[in-house]
Amino acid sequence: MRPFPTKQFKDLPRELALLKKLRTPGAIQDFLNGIPFNFEEKGETHRSPAMLLRAKEAHCMEGAMLAAAALWLHGRPPLIMDLKTTERDVDHVVALFKEGNRWGAISKTNHGVLRYRDPIYRDPREIAMSYFNEYFLDDGTKTMRSFSRPFDLSRRNDAWLTTKEKLDDIAIALDDSPHVMIVGARAAARLRRADPVEIKAGKIVEWRKK
Repeated sequence: MRPFPTKQFKDLPRELALLKKLRTPGAIQDFLNGIPFNFEEKGETHRSPAMLLRAKEAHCMEGAMLAAAALWLHGRPPLIMDLKTTERDVDHVVALFKEGNRWGAISKTNHGVLRYRDPIYRDPREIAMSYFNEYFLDDGTKTMRSFSRPFDLSRRNDAWLTTKEKLDDIAIALDDSPHVMIVGARAAARLRRADPVEIKAGKIVEWRKK
């Protein structure tokens, strides 16, 4: 893994200082929990980590990329993972990290589900599968279908860390990257719907639209 490109922040000392404070996965998660959810009310956004720190709001992909940047700055690979759903639902993106030989995940979400995962999992597949039964629509239909292999942001142009432009190219590349199918059409037809109490719990939110 190559070193974090600190020079990318040469004109953004405040944003770099904020990233430096996020030394552990838990600290990163606490920070993401503490900023409002980005409902994209003015249109779709894919902000860079630096622009997220200025806007002080994030949706799942923006949060995952901020987490990846902080992890990289502190010596860990900047890995994200896409959880892909049916067309009726919306994909979710998390950042991956390791403690020893165990994997965990950092997640920016507005709901009481699809959240942080402690580093107790043997591999990214185990983490992905831990989200499966939490991923459902208001009618209880379970929608998760596949997950991406760890997507290494250090292989991208370093501009993703600080650019003012939307990171649509990374969103597309992640969506197009190799995914592992976990539920085919035949298995999906046999899935049991989430219980009413699960659906009710899934509607708990941290942030409401203004």
